[in-house]
Amino acid sequence: MREIPEKERLQQHLAAFQLNEVFPERLQEHLALYRFEPGEAICAQGEQAEYVFVLVKGKIKVHTTTSEGKTLIISFKTPLEVIGDIEYIRGGENLNTVSAVTPVEMIGVRHRWLRAYGQEAPLLQFLLEIITRKFYSKSVSMSFNLLHPVEVRLASYLLSVSYEPGEEEGPYPGGLTVESLKDTANLIGTSYRHLNRVVQRFCAEGLIERNRGALTVIDRHGLKAIAGRNIYEI
Repeated sequence: MREIPEKERLQQHLAAFQLNEVFPERLQEHLALYRFEPGEAICAQGEQAEYVFVLVKGKIKVHTTTSEGKTLIISFKTPLEVIGDIEYIRGGENLNTVSAVTPVEMIGVRHRWLRAYGQEAPLLQFLLEIITRKFYSKSVSMSFNLLHPVEVRLASYLLSVSYEPGEEEGPYPGGLTVESLKDTANLIGTSYRHLNRVVQRFCAEGLIERNRGALTVIDRHGLKAIAGRNIYEI
């Protein structure tokens, strides 16, 4: 996490998302703009939460580790999204792990400043709307996503962590690099053996290319046809 000491850039983000109307003036003095690099953790499941972050640029991945030790993707998020809101209200540990997929910019504020200056109606209404939407999405996403075949889950995952030509580059120039297919299998909730069969099929159909353990997306349109609506970006 690196703070971006550009007040003008912070104000531009506030204005672009009409957040000047949400954050009280006294609280705005304690807002800061932060940058996260691809793969960098924004918060880790089980750690004590200290900040509330508002995603204003880039894409993030939200995933959770079950009691059995399995890691599963919950969703990918783009602006405008809030991270740490539930933890702030509950006063507890982070519920999920959140990491940057692309270069990310987030407005951050510490809990102590929110408690001091964040009790005004517009901000509370904003948090209520965000939390309500988040609980609704989570209530359907975990079971809903796992009901889809592995082909759909893998296609959606590949679409979420790669990018189209002309978009801001993600962490994988030209497509996607998967550090470990075993990690990917774990994230989308399948076995490595099953995933490997689907990867081989996608390669044979010209959708992706596999080279030395890395996957590169070749045909995004073909993946979109398999995924339909991206199940990880509800």
